[in-house]
Amino acid sequence: MEEEGEPVVNISDVEQFHQESPSENGVMLVVNHSNIQPPFSVVLATLLYCAEFVCAAVLCNMYHKSDDDTWMGLTITFMLVPAVLTQLALTFIHRDLGRDRPLVLFLHLLLLGPLIRCFEALMVYFKAGKKEEPYVTISRKIKLKKDQGTPMEWEIGHSERKLATHRNAFKRTAVIQAFLGSTPQLTLQLYATIQEKYLLPVRMTLMIICLISVTYGALVCSVLAINIRYDDYKVRLRPAAYLCMILWRVLEIATRVTSLVLFSTALTYWVIPVGLGNLLFFFLLPWVEFWARRASLPDNVEKNFSKVGTTVVLSLVTFLYACINIFCWSAVQLDLGHRDLIEKKQRWGRLAAYYGGRFLENGALITLWYFHKSDFYEYVCAPLLVAQLLICYSLAVLFMLLFYQFCHPCRRLFRHNVHDCLACVCCCICCRRGVGREGQGQPNSYSTTATMVLVPLEPPELQPPDLTSQLVERETAIIEDIMEAA
Repeated sequence: MEEEGEPVVNISDVEQFHQESPSENGVMLVVNHSNIQPPFSVVLATLLYCAEFVCAAVLCNMYHKSDDDTWMGLTITFMLVPAVLTQLALTFIHRDLGRDRPLVLFLHLLLLGPLIRCFEALMVYFKAGKKEEPYVTISRKIKLKKDQGTPMEWEIGHSERKLATHRNAFKRTAVIQAFLGSTPQLTLQLYATIQEKYLLPVRMTLMIICLISVTYGALVCSVLAINIRYDDYKVRLRPAAYLCMILWRVLEIATRVTSLVLFSTALTYWVIPVGLGNLLFFFLLPWVEFWARRASLPDNVEKNFSKVGTTVVLSLVTFLYACINIFCWSAVQLDLGHRDLIEKKQRWGRLAAYYGGRFLENGALITLWYFHKSDFYEYVCAPLLVAQLLICYSLAVLFMLLFYQFCHPCRRLFRHNVHDCLACVCCCICCRRGVGREGQGQPNSYSTTATMVLVPLEPPELQPPDLTSQLVERETAIIEDIMEAA
């Protein structure tokens, strides 16, 4: 946790330390803070932004030459809208409107903001460590190691603070670019490929770039959810965790996009109510929960914002949240009344409901496509394609379960893990089967016997005391005492 008044600084990129000294209260103090990791996330987000923009522009030129005005207009829309929103997000996060930086603002108007921001981040990184600088704040985290938490403190200097601001800004813009630009662009180009019945190399390149961008945006959502939910702990993801998340997200997004595109090729106009229904449901869900809790709007979104401005910002955040959930699990739940806008409690029931409902929806879309497909798919084995899509989505769920069970960096803090949930489900199934067999007069199975053993035994009923026998025993004892005295 950072000191009050200081921005949130992600210290997961500062990994190597030269000197650590325990303080009097048992907190490990990191003295040297000059060793900083390169801003790989900033460079990667910038490369994806530039590659997708340039490739989409080249494809628009080809559409213009072939008089495909519809494809050209939609491609330009999905190219410019996320680019403009990215410039606004970077300007808002860095607070450049109140500063005298005309060159930076001019480059943002030219949609070149990510390039100048990436250049600034690289300059800060290469200049860091050349001269000693005083720290500006202290960050406190708990480091988990072998089921034990060690409190630690980091001295945050100016370079770390600037790089953390750049990283946080580019993580937000990567999510905006992925789910407001790359995902609809990928869906559009795949639909255009099927409709025109041929594959352009430029279009194929753009679809690959969009899939990489969406996968990276989904990874950023998962990592941000972990960092926000476990803000007091130092989070460090291992390569196995990244591998599980990449396979999970690629299979999930590819299956979802393919299901929507196949359904749209068979029932073109019916895909509109499906998409709008998903968008409205996930857009209204946080607001319904907000009104049900009778909460009030947070005051820390921006100091200069009025209630109307705060409502507009929250509506944009909710719209982005809905767009994410249309194609994949957002990994977070919005709490519009909380200062962080994120609910920190892990809701396993909502996670299970989302993937269960999405599996049924994808299956329904593919089934409808199977019965209404056109003659274009006569050389395609439709049952095999349906089976492959369902298996791919099942594999995505499997990799998600593997991540939460074995690769989650804070899995030791879970009250219940995936194994416990599956065991609970199996136990409930066994209980129901056992009750059904008892009702039919069948002998109990081993599962039923095991369930009966787990049921606590009721205490035996207390019998009332036999007063007659007690009186007879007492009279016999008195007679024996008299005889002995005589």
